[in-house]
Amino acid sequence: MRFAQEHLIRRFFENSILLLALLAGFPAGIAVGRPAETSALDIRFVTDEADAVLSILHKISAGDSPVEADWERLFSTEGYVRLKKREAELKRSFEDDDFKGFVLAPELSARTAALAETLGRWKQADLKSAASRALAYLPAGTAIRAKVYPVIKPKTNSFVFELQSDPAIFLYLNPEMNSAQFENTVAHELHHIGLAAACLPVYENEEFKKKPAEVRTVLEWIGSFGEGVAMLAAVGGPDMHPNAVSPAADRERWDKDMANFNADLKKVEKFFLDILDGRLKGEEAIREVGFSFFGIQGPWYTVGWKTAVLIEKTFGRAKLIDCLCDSAAFLVAYNEAAAKHNAQTREGLVVWSAGLLKRLY
Repeated sequence: MRFAQEHLIRRFFENSILLLALLAGFPAGIAVGRPAETSALDIRFVTDEADAVLSILHKISAGDSPVEADWERLFSTEGYVRLKKREAELKRSFEDDDFKGFVLAPELSARTAALAETLGRWKQADLKSAASRALAYLPAGTAIRAKVYPVIKPKTNSFVFELQSDPAIFLYLNPEMNSAQFENTVAHELHHIGLAAACLPVYENEEFKKKPAEVRTVLEWIGSFGEGVAMLAAVGGPDMHPNAVSPAADRERWDKDMANFNADLKKVEKFFLDILDGRLKGEEAIREVGFSFFGIQGPWYTVGWKTAVLIEKTFGRAKLIDCLCDSAAFLVAYNEAAAKHNAQTREGLVVWSAGLLKRLY
């Protein structure tokens, strides 16, 4: 199953408030500027932008003024250069002088200690463990290659960038995110990157390209259930609450939303059928509806997570992984698992209609 396309991945990282990124303190194999020793992993934690900003903030806190060399160091960091490039590609204003103003603002200076403590904490996080959790839910042979940038910047969003050439995860340096939440977030995002890499050949082959356009669109959108699969991978298994390391309010919201599972599955099914039947046409109109299922942790998360959990618990993890690059098979496996589950319990899970599944093959 594919995590839709890069515009979906980018949108998720930009808008999900879930997303809030390794060096001397990390286990062997993952560190700043050094690739993982495990061949399947090449994860680099690049802190140069945050380090440069904090260096300036520490000067200000000590009563000194930053000099030109301080700004040159900041503006030449890999993190800043790529951040600026990304904003330029989105045609957003991102000028050095404006960034200077942001760094010199009293509001940021007041947060110096919290930001420094947070970066230090993130540097001690076990990113190797996070990456291993992601790999455990990916097809054999999948390689994860990514750079993770914790950044201090005006906007509080996080995002991915240049997934096909030099995959990057930019994470807003958030003092409210503890180490467990940080590792969970990284595992989640690395699963997305790994899944996209693993499944790309499936969506570039001639068999897929020969399918009707509306079928291809639905199959790609089914890939958005990768949000739920990534949540499963990030916590390490189906017996863990998907928001185990999140604040209590997040767990309460999730549990409340899960009560709407049957209705949400049918809402998503209607979305798929509306595309297939031509009632929903045009990329903009389709995106508007599809994006409504992201929310904070909407149906792409809840339905995707429960689907993945049910498949794994019923048939084993290998079966789940076998479905990840085959969107139609993912839905079929859920139906088979739900039938067994319903025969043993009174939960009464709804299933995907036979009419929908037939049209996807």
